[in-house]
Amino acid sequence: MAVVRDLRVLLRFQGFRRLLAVRLLSQGADGVYQVALAAYVVFSPEKQTSAAAVASAMAVLLLPYSLVGPFAGVLLDRWRRRQVLLFGSLLRALLASVTALLILSPAPDWLFYVSALCVTAVNRFVLSGLSASLPRVVDADRLVIANSLSPTAGTLAATAGGGLAFVVRLVVADSDAAVVLVGAGLYLCAALASLSMARELLGPDRPLARDRVGAALTGTARDLAAGVRHLAAPQRREAAWALVAMSLMRFCYGALLVMLLMLCRYALTSTTDDGLALLGLALGFSGAGFFAAAVVTPWTAGRLGPGRWIVVCAGAAALLEPALGLPFATAPLLAAAFVLGLTTQGAKIATDTIVQSSVEDGFRGRIFSVYDVLFNVSFVGAAAVAALMLPPDGRSVPLVITIAVIYVSVAVTMARFGRQ
Repeated sequence: MAVVRDLRVLLRFQGFRRLLAVRLLSQGADGVYQVALAAYVVFSPEKQTSAAAVASAMAVLLLPYSLVGPFAGVLLDRWRRRQVLLFGSLLRALLASVTALLILSPAPDWLFYVSALCVTAVNRFVLSGLSASLPRVVDADRLVIANSLSPTAGTLAATAGGGLAFVVRLVVADSDAAVVLVGAGLYLCAALASLSMARELLGPDRPLARDRVGAALTGTARDLAAGVRHLAAPQRREAAWALVAMSLMRFCYGALLVMLLMLCRYALTSTTDDGLALLGLALGFSGAGFFAAAVVTPWTAGRLGPGRWIVVCAGAAALLEPALGLPFATAPLLAAAFVLGLTTQGAKIATDTIVQSSVEDGFRGRIFSVYDVLFNVSFVGAAAVAALMLPPDGRSVPLVITIAVIYVSVAVTMARFGRQ
């Protein structure tokens, strides 16, 4: 099997093996933590959740740390990235433990959201650091394969972490706090795994700035402007278009996720435990789609080119999303979860490859932080639109059609750019 052969080749690189271990543990912990939050916010029996409440929770958790994104990029281009992975994971373990205590206490909801916000804010540094570090541990000829397997393996680890969370929540302990503590333990393991790498292994190349942190942060606007100019150069125009296309596909994914949450909570199940189990099954199908993307993307992107592969992914989603989504039935929705997992992850692998191969090492941290900001803003915007369009039970034909139109627009625009 080609994907197994490619993985064996990459695993010969010691740095890649160790960076991959950090990614798997870190994103596995993310999956555990995110499912615990979803269970607490959406599937608690005492809560009557609405689409507006889900959108509000996403806004609270995502929009504020979108402001952290640019600062993360500047600091990633100044700090040792290995140290970011180490201390970021330790801090997340501590903050996740605080979240568990807040779930068990009668603390107000806003304090819970502040704690969760801090965990996800630190995630921006860690995930951006992982992406910016990848070209440091593989050679240029294997960068496409590494971009296919490493982030996808991380997504699968997050899916597996989500599955572990469902098992703990439904079988071992009927406690969201217990699930959060499992995530905290995995964050601690990620910190320990990062110690296996040398401080200098992950870069950056340029000499480390000796300025104080405050001085570095005050230079954020100037550094970001330089990063945007770097991205806007004619030879990197494909990267800019790919980021826009991926942001729109992220918008589609966010809107459909809110719809899925509401369908699992109300329309397709009769109890909160059944709804949580169905959501876990849907995420499992989506994870299978992520794996399929890792298998097919190196071959297809290598022959079509990453830009054309984005066109294929968006076009396939445009055709299959309404066909599978409009029945609002369990089996078609599970199939849709697989399709969206495949197309979204396939497009993301192609986008990551375009950006990494076009952007110089000294700018990667900033560009990937801008990438994260676009992801977060589009995701929150999608949740807000879904909240306006979704009825209480989650069935919305106009939303499904709107998402299909956006997919078509992405495919057509990227195809025209490819011809130019």
